[in-house]
Amino acid sequence: MELQQYLDQLTQNSERLGDAAEAAGVDAPVPSCPGWTVTDLLDHCVRGDNWARAIVEQGKAGSTDRVLPDDSDPSLRGDALVAAFRASAQALVVALGSVTPDTPVWTFSPTNRTAAFWQRRRAQETAVHRYDAELAAKTPTPIDAALAVDGIDEILTVFLPRLADNFGPMGDGTVHLHCTDVDGEWLFARRDGEISVTAEHAKGDVAARGSASDLLLFLWHRVPASHLEVFGDADLLERFGEGMRV
Repeated sequence: MELQQYLDQLTQNSERLGDAAEAAGVDAPVPSCPGWTVTDLLDHCVRGDNWARAIVEQGKAGSTDRVLPDDSDPSLRGDALVAAFRASAQALVVALGSVTPDTPVWTFSPTNRTAAFWQRRRAQETAVHRYDAELAAKTPTPIDAALAVDGIDEILTVFLPRLADNFGPMGDGTVHLHCTDVDGEWLFARRDGEISVTAEHAKGDVAARGSASDLLLFLWHRVPASHLEVFGDADLLERFGEGMRV
């Protein structure tokens, strides 16, 4: 995806997240984030937006030193917290749009130390949390298909290598993921303890087919495997899903 697409998605999903938070009320539980209320969700998003903005602004000034996230502000509650989220989201869009994707910045990725990482990451993070807020408001809607395909690729190529130790209980096996509404297929393989991911059409021990949105939300533990068409070893898919807990 191009920078402007990420910025557009970030803007739209931030607006919808704020709207859903207002509709649900800040004390409403968030079903997809056990133990959280909308207040917790908004607080998390504000801190994430402010952290990414500080990293990008520091990179724009020529520094790639690590930036630690700020603590939450306990005075921000109720309507003030919703307003703070909207403001932090708008400021983040401005910051991300003020740098080119190849601007050097600090990231937690060992392979991508550029602003492109945060332009993608915050668009993806906000889309999933928009879904969380809409669940709290009982009005969930799918994630944009193009963004969801990009998000599946992100979690399989950026996050999965950090989760390799999680897959021990899964054992060896192959999992094929297949989008049914847009182009997108991946094969996850674990053989002799080694993990690989390839973007290809291939036969796996289990195949999971569904919309790009449902596949992404499954990988982020927002929807169960029952939302997908599953062929083959369903238990293996469940074990794979457990390994994907970030």
